[in-house]
Amino acid sequence: MNKTAVALFKCHADAEPLQSRLSQNGIPAEIRPCAPPGCFRLEVPEDQFVRTHQLLVAWDASDGALRQTIRCPECRSLRIEYPQYSHKSILPNLFIGFLTNIGATEKEYYCHDCHFTWPREGTKPAPARPHGAPYYFIDGVEQTTLPSGARHQPV
Repeated sequence: MNKTAVALFKCHADAEPLQSRLSQNGIPAEIRPCAPPGCFRLEVPEDQFVRTHQLLVAWDASDGALRQTIRCPECRSLRIEYPQYSHKSILPNLFIGFLTNIGATEKEYYCHDCHFTWPREGTKPAPARPHGAPYYFIDGVEQTTLPSGARHQPV
């Protein structure tokens, strides 16, 4: 049975309460370590993903159950991973780990929903794109600028 990740955590203890709540609701959830070392994924069967996501969102709204998860700073999605690391082979992970340790690459999170990438140590604001979408190539549409420090809200 194929499993899919529903949340990413910085430590195993943060994932345990959600795993037990999902198990009590009939969803066989597992906590697995993931690359880079020190992070853990909460995985469920693929056919249970939608139901699991709905439960997690409802629990977060009622009692803040997802406060320990790693979430996208742009869209608040739970579908986060490290694109630098492979889940299928160890050799690329060793190579990327070496490059990261010598400072050639950075450890970054990646959001599957909005495709935002940010450093592992903290978050950074989205880069300013004064000539960006949605109306850059459309004639006759006035370009508006945001006040400094403001960001576009996700749709």
